[in-house]
Amino acid sequence: MKMAILGGSFNPIHVGHLALADDVCITLGYDRILFVPTATPPHKAMREIVPAQDRLGMVKAACSEDERFIAEGCEIERGGVSYTCDTIRILEEKYKDTLEGKLGLIMGEDLLPDFHLWNRAEEIAQRCTLIVARRPYKQESALFANKNVGDYGKTCQLDFDITKEPLFNNCVAIENPLLTISSTDIRERISCGKSFGYLVPRPVFRYIIDGKLYGYK
Repeated sequence: MKMAILGGSFNPIHVGHLALADDVCITLGYDRILFVPTATPPHKAMREIVPAQDRLGMVKAACSEDERFIAEGCEIERGGVSYTCDTIRILEEKYKDTLEGKLGLIMGEDLLPDFHLWNRAEEIAQRCTLIVARRPYKQESALFANKNVGDYGKTCQLDFDITKEPLFNNCVAIENPLLTISSTDIRERISCGKSFGYLVPRPVFRYIIDGKLYGYK
């Protein structure tokens, strides 16, 4: 069974995440997408983040309607800083009896310039098939957007040339739909009392309402 990882804070998970996972399944023939919410991301200071168990709960709710999607809580269960390389090793072992070939690792093109700064980046590139997805550029609210820490985000996207970076020799690019939906925007809309019901899967909408997350009233 071909499996790929889609990691993130999922704060909250939204329809754009599911559309991307669907595209990877259909375009590249993956059977399962493992949605992995981070415990503590190593390169971002999170804004307006809800408890890890709620983020995992929303991912479970989002995955409940599609058997191809699996909510994988290994990083939250492990706790601490979520290094992708450690997660890959854990999932390789966990799914060794059903995994066919390498795990795929889905990542937005905006992450490519700083990928060399990731913990054990070369090992990640060797162990996984890197699946590069398009990301729409959108200026986000300074109040609700997450912030890069350290040297992350300092490399200019416009100056980056993927063909000159050996880490991406074997990556696969997909022409996924560019949906201008972001968790940052959703959090802001909820906080301001604006509509968001069709930006997230219906079970996630109910989860947010029932739990009064992100200042929902």
